Amino acid sequence: MGRSSTTVRLALPSKGRMEEETIQMLADCGLRVNKTNPRQYSAHIPSMPDVLVLFQRARDVARSISTGDIDLGITGYDTVIDGLNGDLSRIVVIHDELGYGECELVVAVPEAWDTVRDVASLDAYAQSVGGLRVATKHTNAVEQFFRAHGATHLRLVSADGALEAAPEIGYADMIADITSTGTTLRDNHLKPLDDGTILRSEAVFIGNREALAERDDVLAVARQLLEFFEAHLRAQAEYLVIANMRGATGEEVAAQLFAQPSLSGLQGPTIAPVYTRENGSAGWWSVSMVVPAGDLYPAINQLRAIGGSGVIVTPAIYIFEERPLRYQRLLETLGKAEDEKVNS
Repeated sequence: MGRSSTTVRLALPSKGRMEEETIQMLADCGLRVNKTNPRQYSAHIPSMPDVLVLFQRARDVARSISTGDIDLGITGYDTVIDGLNGDLSRIVVIHDELGYGECELVVAVPEAWDTVRDVASLDAYAQSVGGLRVATKHTNAVEQFFRAHGATHLRLVSADGALEAAPEIGYADMIADITSTGTTLRDNHLKPLDDGTILRSEAVFIGNREALAERDDVLAVARQLLEFFEAHLRAQAEYLVIANMRGATGEEVAAQLFAQPSLSGLQGPTIAPVYTRENGSAGWWSVSMVVPAGDLYPAINQLRAIGGSGVIVTPAIYIFEERPLRYQRLLETLGKAEDEKVNS
């Protein structure tokens, strides 16, 4: 299949909760994915016409980006580590905390194993019974974990599907699997080891290192996506509050606001005169500030206490920084000089 040199390929997970949450996250960022058929494996983002969206299994996204078949992608960090066997030399993790898909890869054993609490006691028990079998989908990460802990009496069994039933069915003695809440483990009479967390994972934004370094279009798309991700995540649980206040000067109004603990805003507040047709500014001022959700009601009450009226509250959708710190780090990782930075 040929590809246009002007098309940037973005891979997204093709199944399950990760697909749903990724498409929703992009939509929340104003980047709606136009996927009309759930069985289609390509789509577009109308606001980014030069981007071709391709849907792949979550565990294949990192591999495709590593080989250069895909330029950018979103997937779980656990699939990045496992799919690339820990070798991240050909990819760059552009954003490591997209705020969803949180889970842990853990080692879990039957609750009936009273003497097994950690990896050391597990390996001792395995030695005493002539070895144990561990069912897992994440063979690379699990193998490295046991090797690092010196556990030599455990044999991995590669398996798919619901692993929690493996000890009951009998094709393995224990499991190493992804868990979000631990409920499924408990329901199947399994317990995680005290030191058995192999890695903590959530959705990450990654890119092919060579494409980012050598293709301005890929870097420009990466920056645009990163800007919207950062701005949306920064705005979550923040509200824009606007009110009118009386005062002789803007400085007087500012002094009243700064005296209230919930009204400092991000870098302000912003204060501007309110003009009427009859009286000009007439001593009225419009004040606006961004307030965290937890401070919203105290902030409104404090505004009222100092004469604020007509209070308007609206959720913040984006809060853009001057230049995202993660974009600066990306440029440093790529060895980009100041005059090479993509302006888009």
